Amino acid sequence: MRKVGEGTNLATTLRRPHATPSARLMVRRELRVAGAGFGAALAAFGGALADLFDRRIPAAVGALYGARGLKLLMNAATAALVLSLPFAAVSAPQDAPTLASAAAPVASLASLASDGAPRAQTQARGITAATRGVVTVAAADPQPIQRRVVERGDTLSGIAESFKVTLDDLAFANGIGDEGTPLRIGAELVVPPGRGALYTVRKGDTVEAVATRFKVDPAVVKTYNRLYFEPQNFAADQRIFIPGAAVPAIQRLTVSRFIAPPGGDRLPARTGRLSWPVQGVITQYFWWGHTALDIAAPYGTPIGASDDGVVVATGWVPVGGLRVCVQHADGFKTCYYHTSAVFVTPGEVVKRGQKIAAIGLTGVTTGPHVHWEVWKDGVQVNGLDY
Repeated sequence: MRKVGEGTNLATTLRRPHATPSARLMVRRELRVAGAGFGAALAAFGGALADLFDRRIPAAVGALYGARGLKLLMNAATAALVLSLPFAAVSAPQDAPTLASAAAPVASLASLASDGAPRAQTQARGITAATRGVVTVAAADPQPIQRRVVERGDTLSGIAESFKVTLDDLAFANGIGDEGTPLRIGAELVVPPGRGALYTVRKGDTVEAVATRFKVDPAVVKTYNRLYFEPQNFAADQRIFIPGAAVPAIQRLTVSRFIAPPGGDRLPARTGRLSWPVQGVITQYFWWGHTALDIAAPYGTPIGASDDGVVVATGWVPVGGLRVCVQHADGFKTCYYHTSAVFVTPGEVVKRGQKIAAIGLTGVTTGPHVHWEVWKDGVQVNGLDY
């Protein structure tokens, strides 16, 4: 047994561990105590709320409205909530960040570290906005250029009328500047596909220069001839069509031309009473001072032959202007004055109702009309009687 003082320090033997007071330890202890108290209070408050909403409020509403009333009230509240959602979505600001955009930022190329390797560069294309409807734009195919072989009795104005094109456009397409130019039988004429100019591209031409010459927008030339996608269509010696082009006016046929009336055996038989040359309004009747009928109609209205017959005269005459006369069987002849264009030529056989001229203002006249003369055995008669 060891005795006190033999190799042992009395102070060391009797020392007991104990906490040394400090400000830090005291603050931590107080915080723990306060936290425990706050948690207990929060738990008590939550229990009170649960009791209020789970038991007391439903019990009070149930006592007031009954079970069915409570169910109806809850259903109405749910329906109101559902109906309010679309309005809430519409009223929400368009630039409000969404949950996905707020939670996860989108990575960009700029955020990636460069490793020094070369990469393809992209060019910004701007913003592409989609429409609600799908629209397909299809360019119409150019209409084919038609051709006509000249036959005996053909006239330039008659061919233009048969193809429903203007005399000026047909003449320009074929390099004809005078309506009186004779047409060679067997020759081939090109017919424009519509109102406009058929033009052969020359070396050195530009779309802009051609468009300026014909007084149209360059886009008209490019669109119709598909130059945006097929620029080779504008090469030298290529024929293009320019819709709506202003072409030079052809010199009109004003020289009077006529033939001797053919014999009765060479005239087609009568088909009945004479037909009206045009649907219009009679502005002057037949009387001794006016030996014809004046029938008014809009300028350019076609004039039809009153019966089968042979054209015996065309061209210009004083007072009557541009006229055409047709010899019929049984001694009848009809003449049509003040026309704007004549579509037949002397010697041509025409049918009843065939378009032979158009209403005009040539000669001495106060308005567009046809001065319709009817002759019987060399004497002017009233057309209403026949």
